[in-house]
Amino acid sequence: MPNVGKSTLFNAITRAGAETANYPFCTIDPNVGVVEVPDSRLDRLADMFHPGRIVPAVFEFVDIAGLVKGASRGEGLGNQFLSHIREVDAIVHVVRCFEDPDITHVDGRVSPLDDIETIQLELTLADLETVDRRMEKTRKQRKSGDKRYDWELSVLEQVHHILSEGRSVRGQAWGEEERRFLADLHLLTAKPVLYVANVHERDVSTAGEQPLVRQVREYARSQGAGMIPVSAKLEAEIAELEGEDRTLFLAEAGLEESGLDRIIRAAYRLLGLITYFTAGEKEVKAWTIREGTKAPQAAGVIHSDFERGFIRAEVVSFTDLMRSGSMAGAREQGLLRLEGKDYVVQDGDVVHFRFNV
Repeated sequence: MPNVGKSTLFNAITRAGAETANYPFCTIDPNVGVVEVPDSRLDRLADMFHPGRIVPAVFEFVDIAGLVKGASRGEGLGNQFLSHIREVDAIVHVVRCFEDPDITHVDGRVSPLDDIETIQLELTLADLETVDRRMEKTRKQRKSGDKRYDWELSVLEQVHHILSEGRSVRGQAWGEEERRFLADLHLLTAKPVLYVANVHERDVSTAGEQPLVRQVREYARSQGAGMIPVSAKLEAEIAELEGEDRTLFLAEAGLEESGLDRIIRAAYRLLGLITYFTAGEKEVKAWTIREGTKAPQAAGVIHSDFERGFIRAEVVSFTDLMRSGSMAGAREQGLLRLEGKDYVVQDGDVVHFRFNV
């Protein structure tokens, strides 16, 4: 919804300086910011290899303007924003859980569950429109006699039924072929969601006990979604600090780490992403892959030639490398392994690829 702290939180995450103001639709064009994934393992690898540079894993956050009732019918700035959401891989839904007479609420009252339901309804209505259009097209194609379109129509009818009951497409028991088909539709309610409960800065240390936050947590749990409470205003202040000043500020606020670090890591997990590392004197770098990725495809993230000419991977886990004290020590202790094309790369693996093109 508008005026819940999205742009304030986005600015804190990315320091990108998106405009903030106390009125709806301040954000019209989506702001995009590249963020680093906080990972202490990079620093420890850098201490071991003394590289020329350190390159963290990164991904993009997009700040999209607020939706209001009727967005699926073009209310507010409606379909323009819904099209922006279609392009993302997951949704971080910022929900207002604070009272402040100086910041207006578009509905005149603070009710996070009503806000969530408003957004959910608009995404569902937009998906129904998408499915209706596709069903109409598929019915015409079915006249060709191709049985494939019978199957497609059957899946679309199931999706239509689910949406008509106000349920989301995500979390349903789809088969692999159905998931591939539905992925092409870019349905909004199929995207994984992380709820961020934005609380007043004075409540941040006891956020978990706040009644509005508990409501959001229970709702998220019922949907199989994640939930993190933060104070966007406080996070914006923390983002301006570094080093000891930042540590002291967090301690004074009763926090062990910033909410932003938790959001970034949670978003990373939400997308099913893991990190592997390459390490040497030239650079220590974190690479992002999906969980379950095999070695050749992981190599392809570095360069397509690595995947095409993959021979094998030299692999040591981060934990084993730290325990052995060096790559040579890991090799001497038999902790450095040679893995082939079927090896599934694990989070924290330190890898050197051998390839020939």
